[in-house]
Amino acid sequence: MTADDLILNILRNSDLTSELRDAEIESLASIMTVQEYKAGEFLLRPGDNRLEKTLMILGTGEVEATAAIKGEKATLHLLQPGDIAGIITFVGGDATQISAVVQVKKDSKVILLERSRFESLLNSNPAIVYYVMRGIVRHVHGIVRRMNMQSVEMTNYIHRTGGRY
Repeated sequence: MTADDLILNILRNSDLTSELRDAEIESLASIMTVQEYKAGEFLLRPGDNRLEKTLMILGTGEVEATAAIKGEKATLHLLQPGDIAGIITFVGGDATQISAVVQVKKDSKVILLERSRFESLLNSNPAIVYYVMRGIVRHVHGIVRRMNMQSVEMTNYIHRTGGRY
């Protein structure tokens, strides 16, 4: 599968682009690139700004997002093809706000969308920008909902066991 085919396949099956027509997906795909990563490499980590302002969509492989919680490594999410990372800096946040580590677990291909290239669509096709940003908001909302459910489950578990594990 070529890089262009991978990008189109992922975008056509992504919630990120669910409101886009085929021609708009092709326009978006034309400004994206594919980068290959080997197991053990990092996509994101605190203080590393080489992919700052770049949205990353997992094309193939397996990537894990973790965070240090009270000195312990905790898995936040195991990304599957189509999942996105790098949202904070892509939407305008500061790289210092990144606390998660995103590391490749199995050799992967990652689709990259640089914010400057994405913003270039504002003049030529603002609907693409609008609908993709709506997709990002829906994605973030899904993450928050999942984390809230996990928090409730953990709280219920603690109460059921009396705080003993």
